[in-house]
This record gives sequence, structure tokens and C-alpha cells, in this order.
Amino acid sequence: MSSAAVRYRHRSGSRWTWVDLRLVPAALTVWVGCLLAPYLSPGALTASAGGAVAVGVAIATTRRSGAVAAVVLGILAALAVTAATAAVRGAAREASPLRAVAEAGRTVTAVLHLDSAPHRLAGAGEPRVIADATVTGLMEAQRTHRLDDRVLLFAAGAGWGDLLPGQGVRARLGVSLPRAGDNVVAVVSARGPPAPVASAGAVQRVAGSLRDGLAASAARVLDPPAAGLLPGLVVGDTRAMDPVLSEDFRRAGLTHLTAVSGANVAIVLTGLLWPLRRRAVRRRVQAVVAGLGLVGFVVLAGPSPSVVRAAAMGAVTLLALASGRSRAAIPALGAAVCVLLLHDPGLARDAGFALSVVATAAIVLLAPGWSRRLRERGWPRLLADALTVSAAAGLATAPIVAGLSGTVSLVSLPANLLAAPAVAPATVVGLLAVVVSVPVPPLADVLVWLAGWPVRWLVLVAERAAAVPDAATGWPAGSRGAVVLAVLLLGGTWCLWRFPRLRLLALAAVVGLVVLGWPLRQTVRGWPPQDTVAVACDVGQGDALVLPAGPGAGVLVDSGPEVGAVDRCLDRLGIDSLPLVLLSHLDADHVGGLAGALTGRDVGVVATATLSATDDRAAALDRLVQREAGERAVLVPGDRRTVDGVAIEVLAPDPARATASAAPNDLSMVARVTVRGVRILLTGDLGAEAESRIVSSGIDLRADVLKVPHHGSADADPAFLAASGARVALVSVGADNTYGHPTARTLTALVRDGMRVHRTDREGDLAVVGSARSWGVAVRGGPSVAAAERLQTGTTPAPAATRAPRRRGRSVVPP
Repeated sequence: MSSAAVRYRHRSGSRWTWVDLRLVPAALTVWVGCLLAPYLSPGALTASAGGAVAVGVAIATTRRSGAVAAVVLGILAALAVTAATAAVRGAAREASPLRAVAEAGRTVTAVLHLDSAPHRLAGAGEPRVIADATVTGLMEAQRTHRLDDRVLLFAAGAGWGDLLPGQGVRARLGVSLPRAGDNVVAVVSARGPPAPVASAGAVQRVAGSLRDGLAASAARVLDPPAAGLLPGLVVGDTRAMDPVLSEDFRRAGLTHLTAVSGANVAIVLTGLLWPLRRRAVRRRVQAVVAGLGLVGFVVLAGPSPSVVRAAAMGAVTLLALASGRSRAAIPALGAAVCVLLLHDPGLARDAGFALSVVATAAIVLLAPGWSRRLRERGWPRLLADALTVSAAAGLATAPIVAGLSGTVSLVSLPANLLAAPAVAPATVVGLLAVVVSVPVPPLADVLVWLAGWPVRWLVLVAERAAAVPDAATGWPAGSRGAVVLAVLLLGGTWCLWRFPRLRLLALAAVVGLVVLGWPLRQTVRGWPPQDTVAVACDVGQGDALVLPAGPGAGVLVDSGPEVGAVDRCLDRLGIDSLPLVLLSHLDADHVGGLAGALTGRDVGVVATATLSATDDRAAALDRLVQREAGERAVLVPGDRRTVDGVAIEVLAPDPARATASAAPNDLSMVARVTVRGVRILLTGDLGAEAESRIVSSGIDLRADVLKVPHHGSADADPAFLAASGARVALVSVGADNTYGHPTARTLTALVRDGMRVHRTDREGDLAVVGSARSWGVAVRGGPSVAAAERLQTGTTPAPAATRAPRRRGRSVVPP
């Protein structure tokens, strides 16, 4: 064994196992090179490749041998190949006619072929999809360019969601430049329906029919949550997945089950190899059979990035199987990383790819030793393997997940252990149902019914785990948060391994936190404050405002862009009944989370202002409200509603303005809400033109609190803001949003008009507390204070409130 191989000792005792890491430096070099290449010019990349080759030749001519020289030469070769490949691709991107169109931001007619199945984006309203595609033809000025340019496609409307990989279409496309570092020529947005020009291959058509057959059978046999989950679990088809259930899976740390992953591949390979192993068939024959099965599964699931990742990780297992040496898995993993990144450099920035690689490495390196140790202590093999695989993958990927999401799931490990027994039977029976779904639909229905039982268990586990208070706790997002968590996990693991006496202390600390700390935390949260009038929820770049209306009830105004954020906000407020929901308009940042707000709660009336007759998003809203047994209503100026002390008066828009050419923002509902004498002006996403029109009409806009229009956009009329006479302005806006909201112009106007500004991106949830005689603003994420107090409304406002407070505790500040 070369000295470049590193040995480590299994936790099961003094046994040492050799781990060959010679390809790891080369794989890391390719990965880093793919990350940096988009920021370098083709000339710089060419020079880097030439320099790496020259250094490598110089080392080789010295006739030095040994492990170190081999590793260095591997790194230089990886650098040379990566740089040369990136240089060629970069030069091709810059020379492409599509690049010039993107720089001009023009709309053109083009022919494109889909590289992956369209993936539906979350949100209410018209279905929107995203897909990887290749532009093969560009028509402009009586000339057709033949291209082979990879693009990222966004599309909405009928026809796009049902396309198959490999299918060619012609469409009008808006073309724009990609973000810095992206490995596509352009980002394109469809401006109309697709016109088919080439059908997908026969294999893809058959695979698509089988996937559709499974989805249809599941819809016939199972209840909606299970019917949407089964196709996602088996072949990664999440088209019918309930967005609320998807959020539950995310909070429970089970998201990997809703996309094709290494677990699916492992289950398929196990099912194929089990009878061969029983008959002692040669390893090479087993590898060939498993390889054919792997190819078939990839075709069936579709060539999406997650499927390709899963197949690559499965190939690592196959190589180890064919060689008969488990230590061959790490070199195979390094080779797979190099090949995948050189084929698709965009994977270097793909979080899913990083998670797959890290999880596979952890399972190969850590899980066998951990499992052996548990078995030596009397654990059953099945339980030991399930626990160690989940623990190894979970611990290794936790820093990446925390850095990406800004949260740490505290229920992930137990949820995965509870889910593990149901995954294999659901997947195997579901795959059998896929195979017979087209030729024998009745048999498919029977198999789906059988698979439905373990699928329902998965749904139950996800829902219960996500419902646990503090199931996901906040953590610093970004690379800093990932590094901090990685250091803590590594340090803690080393200490427990090096000092056995600490294990009992650590166990006692965990038990104490669960038995004493967690219940105590639930009783001293202090949110919402007493006498809350309204809460502006921190839902990111969107709007969601709650008006408590009696025990467990509230009026909801908009629902933000995602189902999870508004659902958690309502849970924090103890809201399980929504007698009235007001939607200012149907843009995604105001209604995208509506399913999360309505699902699992008693729903009364869901009201909008008058919508444009051409607004085709209303149909999806009507279906959702009907599903949740709610009632639809349209409110016009002069309408008044009262819900247990919450008085609502609609001020705008004029129904006559709801023409086909009207902008949705300018048709936002404007309403004044009064609770215990405190008046709040709700403004949706009004623009300056509509605001000016309202002011000119003489409508009384006076209020104590202003919900700032359009997240503080510069498209605001100063006269409208001043007409409110408000003392406090609430800005619902996402942190680090790309729109520049709120703008300095609007903030200056608000402060000039005597308003104190509070922002959800800097202070978290904002609660207006008190009554007309004495009221203030409670900040859930703001600086803690020793004695929070509410002062009289005559207090002079302080412009300093626009500065960012530190995010801890909560406080109440005067208007």
C-alpha cells in the first residue's frame, strides 16, 4: 500500500483499515477549478492549463517516483484538464450569438431541446416551471443560427410542464445574462406556449408514460398527500406533491426522500442483487446486472441532476462490488466527481451535488465501523446499519444544510430512523406499480394500494416531526455558519472519542435539555405580547400580516411567497382558525404561501379586490379555497367587515380600473383596519401612479400605522405616504433581496413625514401592541431590554429606528 493512502482505526477496536485517498486531491482541484473558471477569461484559463502542463513535465523528467510525486502530478493533470476544458467552453460562450442577444436583453424566437424534465416552482397562481435546456436554433433578421448553447429556462402557462427530456420546441424567449459564475450561456424566459418541433426519443416517451401511469394510479387510489408523495419517492416526480407536505419534509430533515437520491439507487440495487447473492453468482456478473438495472432506473426517473448524482454514487458502489474491495469506493468516488464536474461544471455550485458526495463519503468511511461497534454490543444488524448510515450522512451533511438554509433540524435523526423501515417497501412496490401501470392498470392500482400504507407512515412521521416546537432552530447562514457547525461537530466528536468519561456527561446534558430545558422554553416564549393588534410576519421578500381576532383566530392579510414561513408565523401566534383572509393581489410574493396558511386550519372567507378579467391566476386560487372548504368573495370600496373586534374598511381599487391592461400591482386592495382604536393602512404593492390617483380622489387615508407599499420600492408617491399621517411604518421585506428594497428614497420620505420605520428583514416579526390610548411596536427579533414599555402616541419619532438592531430577544418600542 502506497504511503499516500491514509489509515484510520475503526471505532470497533484496534483494527486498522487502509483508505486510498490519492484521487481526493485531484477531485478537489477539479472542483475548485470549476468554481473559479467562470470568473476567469479564456486567455487566463489557457495560460493556467499551459503552466500546469509545463510544471508536470518538469516533475516527470526528474524521474522522481513515489506517492508524493504521483499526487502532485495528479493535481497538475486535473488542473490542466479543468482549465483547458473551461477555456474552450468560455470562448464558445463569449462567441455565441445568443450571448449578444442576452447582453441586449432582447426577445427572440428560438428552438430548444430540454435536457431535463420541467420542475414546478412553488407558489400559488399560474404554474411556473424551471428546466435545463439547450438552444439549437436562433431565428433573427431572416437568419437562422445553429447553436448548441446550454441555458436555464423559466416558463409559465399550459404546455410547458408536460414536456419530456429530449423534446424540441420553438418559442418566443426573453433572453438575459446569467449570474456571475453560472455555467450557462443565458437565462431564458418563455413569452408564450411551446410549439413542438421534435418529439422525445422512444425511450423517454415510454418512461414518461410509465411515470404518468403511476401518478394517475396514485390519484385514483390514495388520499392527496400520499398520492403526491409516492411518485416523488419512487421516481422523483413531485408534480402533485402538496407544498405544505413538502415544507413538513424539509423541517423534519426528510427532503431527500422526495427526490431521487442514493437511497433509491441502493434500494434498486439491493432488490436486483439479493437473488443473485443467494445463488452465489460471481461478483462481476452481479455488477453487470446491477449496472443494467441502474441505467434502466435513470431512464425511468429522467436525466435530472439529482438522478445523475444518484447514478454516479451508485456507480461507486458497483465498482467496489466488482472489485470485491470496499476500500475501492473512495478512489471510485474521486473519479466520479472528476468525470461529473468535467462533463457539467455547473455541478460545482450545486448544493445537492455537494450533499451527495459528502454523504456518500461519510457512509463509506464511517458507517461500517460504527455499525460493527453497535453489533458487538448486541444491536441487531438491521437496526445498527440504519442508525449508523443515518447518523453518518446526517452529521457529515449538517454543516452544508445549515449553511444553505440557516437552520438546523433537531428532529432529523429520529425522523429518519422512524422513516427508514417504510422507504424500501414503498419504493420497491412503487417501482413494480410503475412497470405495470400502462399495460395492466388494475394491477398497478393494487400495488399502489399496498405501497400506500408505508407512504402514509412517511407522511405521518413528517407531519409529526415538523409539528414539534423548535423542530428546526435558527443558525447563521452562509459559509461562516457551515464552518462553525463543522468545527463544533468535529470537536465534539473528537472529545467524546478521546475522553470516554465525557460521554455520560454529554448524555446527561442532552437529557436535561429535552426533559427540562425544552418544556421551560415553551412556557417563557413571550410571543405574541399581550394586547397584540397586528403582527407583520417575517416571511422574506413578501407580505403577510395577521390581526388576532379572538382566541385561536385571526384575520390574515396576504401570505408571503412560501408556505413554510407564514405557517410558522401563524403557529407562533396560536392561530388555528382564519375567519377572513384578505389578498391584496395575486402576485406570488403575496399569495405563494396561501396553501401553508389554509391547510390544517378552519377557513372562512377568502376575499380579493376586483381582479382583471384576464388574470388567469384566479382559477388556481378558487380551486385552493374550494379544497379547504372556504368561501370566495370580492370586496369593493365602501365594503366593511368586522371579525371579533377587527374592523375592516375597503378603500380601493375602483372596479372600473380592473381592465385587461391594468397592472396587477395597481389593482392592490387598499384597506384600513381598526383594532381597539389603532388604525392600520394596508396598501399591497401599489405603485406611484395608482397612489397619486387615490390621493387625488380625496379618499381619507389617515391611519396610525402604515404598511409601506411594495416593500419600500422607489415607485412610491410621497403625497400618498404623507396623507396617511402615520406615526409608524412597517416594511415587510426580505434580507439581502436583489431588488434593493427598501430604497433610500422611500425611507427618507417616511422619516421626513415623522414616521418611525420598522423592517422585518432586520427585526423579524413586528407586532403592534396596545390600544388607541397607549400603543407601541414589539420586535420579536430585536434587541432585548430590561423593562419593555409602551409610551403615549404623542412621543416624537426617532429616525434612528431605521438602523439594524442585533437579532436577539424581543422589545417594545414606542411609535
